[in-house]
Amino acid sequence: MDKTDKIDLGAFGVWRLANTEPELAVELERLGYGTLWLGNVTDPDLTVVERLLDATETLVVATGIVNIWANPADGVARSYRRIAERHADRFLLGIGAGHPEANKEFVRPYQALNDYLDVLDEAGVPVARRALAALGPRVLRLARDRAAAAHPYLVTPDHTRQAREILGTGPILAPEQKVVLETDRSRARAIGDATLGFYLNRTNYLSNLRRLGFDDTDFADGGSDRLFDALILHGETSRVAKGVRAHQEAGADHVALQLLHPEDTDPLPGYRALAEALGLAG
Repeated sequence: MDKTDKIDLGAFGVWRLANTEPELAVELERLGYGTLWLGNVTDPDLTVVERLLDATETLVVATGIVNIWANPADGVARSYRRIAERHADRFLLGIGAGHPEANKEFVRPYQALNDYLDVLDEAGVPVARRALAALGPRVLRLARDRAAAAHPYLVTPDHTRQAREILGTGPILAPEQKVVLETDRSRARAIGDATLGFYLNRTNYLSNLRRLGFDDTDFADGGSDRLFDALILHGETSRVAKGVRAHQEAGADHVALQLLHPEDTDPLPGYRALAEALGLAG
């Protein structure tokens, strides 16, 4: 299996935390989503990945991400080989360095990513089944050279355009996009602000947003309206779908949708509405 043996992620996927239940994965597959991205994977045995793959038939499961500081590369490689024996064409191993505020080990992250990839190479984890969380130019180039896909998080179509220029035509570009299906701005902000506020205290995301033209005035008081509108699509499903497609027009191969919703609500109707607006064959 070489780098040209691309995994088929489909045009659109769903990004959720790793505690996603198999029943929801089955429904997402029925709606026509190509990939389920799992954030904050903390178990190096990757049992959650295996459980979701076992419950579905065509859905790709991608880790977005396995944190390199919390999950030793040799253990993750063994888990990859175990899962790939039965699901090689439906598992994309995404790794990343996370952010320094959450990882006391965060030292020389670029070198740490290279070292981690070295171990995956030695253990036989194919380049064609690896993705890197990548924001800045240096890690995007690393994804171009040593992975099959780049998975930028908390980005805009402008970032997607710049990332495609760095990656060239080969690697898969799969940005994450946050969505709130709410037409009232104040209610949309109430739903989205808690998530956005978390990242406004993370230096790597702020550095990337500064490269995109935002500044301290955008980061103050929970984020400016300009920043919120750029990072969290909200409104009618047709408006949201247009914003999602802007990533495709900028060079994305796949867009991972993170639907933000109140904790006590069922997300499935939202995913169904988005699937219909995006023309998925569910």
